[in-house]
Amino acid sequence: MTKLKKKELSILIPNYNNVCVELVAVLQKQAELLGISYEIIVADDASPFKESVMQNQTINSLPNCRFISKEQNTGSAATRNFLARESQYRWLLFLDCDIVIPDAHFLERYMTDDHKGVVNGGICIVDNSSLNHNLRYLYEKDAEPMHTAEKRQANRYQEFRSTNFLAESTVFESCPFDERFTKSGYEDVLFGKTLKQKHISVSHIDNPVMMTEFESNSNYVNKIERSLRTLQEFRQELRGYSRILTFADGIHISAVRTLIRLWHHIFGSLERRNLCGSRPCLKLFNIYRLGYFLTLPKGD
Repeated sequence: MTKLKKKELSILIPNYNNVCVELVAVLQKQAELLGISYEIIVADDASPFKESVMQNQTINSLPNCRFISKEQNTGSAATRNFLARESQYRWLLFLDCDIVIPDAHFLERYMTDDHKGVVNGGICIVDNSSLNHNLRYLYEKDAEPMHTAEKRQANRYQEFRSTNFLAESTVFESCPFDERFTKSGYEDVLFGKTLKQKHISVSHIDNPVMMTEFESNSNYVNKIERSLRTLQEFRQELRGYSRILTFADGIHISAVRTLIRLWHHIFGSLERRNLCGSRPCLKLFNIYRLGYFLTLPKGD
């Protein structure tokens, strides 16, 4: 085994409506084999699906593992901050609850890495042709070539994502997530900007988690619309860190903006129907997002 450079680890998983017993079991087994001091804490953000909460109680029976069920929903940003306060070790590994660990050396790569500050491991997407009708799968698969460590490192702060990252506890104490973000969407983007403002090192490595499950098309479109409303609310703070915001701000001719809005008013419902249907068009998805964003209140 490669010599470990990190000896202790808190694995922190915010959860909402997911059963993550298998994920925790895989991580617990890897941590045991490394012989490090570790803990795994899952915090459920008041999931309405009570069956998942009941099943996740099994986590408490695993060594060094703990499941906490929060009584009030506060959003993923506040839940990550809560998990950090509950942790005890120097290194904090934050993972989303709906991912899969793709190989047996996932934790080892983090613990042998010699970067300081924040380390982002990235994501990969399962190959599954039966999901070619799924909008989220098509979108993530299309973007996957941009997920390599080399390309993420080229814009290390703008490309930060909270799905899979390691951070020193002292760094996280000085730079927590902004709890004004009560809905998921762009809280990690602002976190990346704050890391840059505080001159905290961010390194991207190839140590991805795998996405294997994807929400329905209608749920994904609803999620995207919600995140775009969040982007609109925090647009002043997110400038330079959102491609769609940069593109929208770059449209300086008012007649063009008016034309895009008119197009969305006329065709937006038809575009949405396609995106929520069984044959979603990825190119149409980008058009819909821009039109939706520009028609939000105070879109100028």
